[in-house]
Amino acid sequence: MATSTFSCEDGMEEDGVSEGEGKNLGPCSGPNRQRDLCTFCTISLDQEEVFRTKVFDKSLSPFYGEDFYFEIPRPFQCLSFYVFAKGVFQRDLPVGTLCFQLEDFQGKVHLEMRLNELIIENGSMCQQLLVRIIECQGLPLISGQNCDPYATVSLVGPARSDQKKTKVKKKTSDPQFEETFNFEVNLIYIWGLMSSCFSLCLSVCVCVCRVDLWNNGNLAQDVFLGETRVSVKILRNDHIHRAWYLLQPKGNGKSKTDDLGSLRLNVTYTEDNVLPSACYTPLRTLLLKSPDIKPISASAAHILGDICRERYEAVLPVVRLLLHHSRLVPFVSAITVLELENTQEANTIFRGNSLATRCIDDMMKIVGRSYLTVTLKPVLDEICDSNKTCEIDPIKLKEGDNVEVNKENLQGYVQKVFSSITQSSSSCPPLMCDVFRSLRHMASKRFPGERGITRIFVLSPHLHPTSSSAGLQSSGNLSKSSFKESYMYDFFKSFQEDKCIEKVKKVIKLTVPISRDYLFCFREIQKRAQGRKRIGKRNFKKRWLRVTNRELSYHKHRGKEALCIIPVKNIRAVEKLYESAFNRKNMFQVLHSEKPLYVQAGNCVEASEWVEVLSQVSRCNPDRLGTFHPSAHVAGAWLCCRSLSDNQPGCKPCTPTLLANLQLDIDCDRETERIFSLLTSSYSKLQKMEDACASIAVYQGPPREQDDYSLFTIQDPKETFHTVQQITHILEELQREHDTRSGTAQYGSQ
Repeated sequence: MATSTFSCEDGMEEDGVSEGEGKNLGPCSGPNRQRDLCTFCTISLDQEEVFRTKVFDKSLSPFYGEDFYFEIPRPFQCLSFYVFAKGVFQRDLPVGTLCFQLEDFQGKVHLEMRLNELIIENGSMCQQLLVRIIECQGLPLISGQNCDPYATVSLVGPARSDQKKTKVKKKTSDPQFEETFNFEVNLIYIWGLMSSCFSLCLSVCVCVCRVDLWNNGNLAQDVFLGETRVSVKILRNDHIHRAWYLLQPKGNGKSKTDDLGSLRLNVTYTEDNVLPSACYTPLRTLLLKSPDIKPISASAAHILGDICRERYEAVLPVVRLLLHHSRLVPFVSAITVLELENTQEANTIFRGNSLATRCIDDMMKIVGRSYLTVTLKPVLDEICDSNKTCEIDPIKLKEGDNVEVNKENLQGYVQKVFSSITQSSSSCPPLMCDVFRSLRHMASKRFPGERGITRIFVLSPHLHPTSSSAGLQSSGNLSKSSFKESYMYDFFKSFQEDKCIEKVKKVIKLTVPISRDYLFCFREIQKRAQGRKRIGKRNFKKRWLRVTNRELSYHKHRGKEALCIIPVKNIRAVEKLYESAFNRKNMFQVLHSEKPLYVQAGNCVEASEWVEVLSQVSRCNPDRLGTFHPSAHVAGAWLCCRSLSDNQPGCKPCTPTLLANLQLDIDCDRETERIFSLLTSSYSKLQKMEDACASIAVYQGPPREQDDYSLFTIQDPKETFHTVQQITHILEELQREHDTRSGTAQYGSQ
């Protein structure tokens, strides 16, 4: 099953696509044989590729099962799905194409039909068909504004009838018609040579009820919006048939089909009409209070996640809204506490599809995209360009493959990816570090000594979407485990070595700071006395330099009390010095709130390690410098730029230790409107939750299993009831605003 959701406002649209599966894919042109067909699917907007699935090996019925979410900053006319056969030494070959025009996303109509048997004046039998058009939803905009829709109803077949028409509804994409039409079918007149019984059956089977939706053009030509056709043979006498039908283009089901196989998708189209910002203030304020509500299950954001549990897209607008207002970390922390309370074993932490894991997942998709690009794109580009074979599964090996060469290729690729990840802690966005730190703190309190947080960072498919993820997971688990495939034993063994495990531990500790002190480095160095104005050997003394996640200190002897302590939060930059600064090699400086600390490491490797560790533990500090002096201020001047003042800003840019500032283009009104739409579509569940709160408060006991509300999370029924009532009141007010403006808004007006 696949779903696409489009939300439009001012030319900005959202698209969420789930790739389903392909079946019976036919052969493509070229030398590829069917048994070797390796396929992938791409998604394009107006011939511009925006996403592609992974390659599915050697199958004519691949199951892709991938979800995509992306922003569309421009109008589009065509959404296309292309299936390709992967070429190794040649271009990819097309297998088939599926295209949707924008006008294909037409909405749906709600119909009620009933077939009655009548005896007319001359005594003959006839059938009366009652067609009730109840409502339509999701009709497209016409020239950027709501349409003036009406519906026509007619019978197609031997019992062809005159066309009947509803009243025109003004300025709405969701018209309420509530009109009923009668159609008489005189069976004797149509099938005069047949018995009444046989003629009844035959005529009912071949009649089709056709409903067309149109936009009233007034003085201009009416615009076709879509049609649906319902066979009357599905009806039984005196039986009411009520159902929703998707509107289709003209000629529904008449297109030519070639033997190219099939692609399973389900595409829907919705539009959100965004009101002025002031209209959303009550709902936005209620949502932003969510992290402070006790218990968290009674908050508006948690209630939305509870009643829209089956809708994967429901959490994203909440995450964006909280992220924009810097409220995401406390909310994630609060819902994580709730999840941990219901987690019995440490190895099941964050495994379920809970509200906490969905929020973390969406946060990493939004915030971690740049981190992912910086960390993995260079090495993945190198891997893709090299085209080396890495298959080591004996069953999948082709004739002529050398398994030892393939194993060496795979080992090299995974080692490069592993190194890129373990050296990436300085690029991890501060927001992700804050979330991980909070999760680790709470997980360690719930399960002391366990490493549940490792699963979030190291094993997340959104942070490490590479073919070598199995190797990373092996080290990420921080334990020596058994292997399912014997041919993978030697490969995994190399990643079970202590040096790999230590690298993973290090990147986790640098990226996910822990609450207690953790010692990163403690070595003997040469330190220059702070505040000295001249250069000389006497100004340098041996000291022991110590750095933890909290502080930097130096000591006269190892194990003795610190002579000086510099809190990590006060470090503003850590940079290497020119050798000419003090006529010494391997020098670096720590710039903090007081005089610079000048240090000489034992060798060049140690100097680089000091700079790396100190830069990483201080990378989230808010007052980091943008420039520095790569030399010393001696005899009244800087040796690097000859500036006289010792307070002169630096003459060289600092080494970047962070990604560029996270710029999130979040339209809070648009996100709040999306939340309003989600709550409105789940209004019945909201009412059930309100009833459940009232029932629990009266019953004074836990919810009973047989009740519908047993699936809701209700810790405090009174507080939850109060929040639900607030949500209901706000929804009613917003709906009135929509109803008022839908009838008066003019295209092009404010």
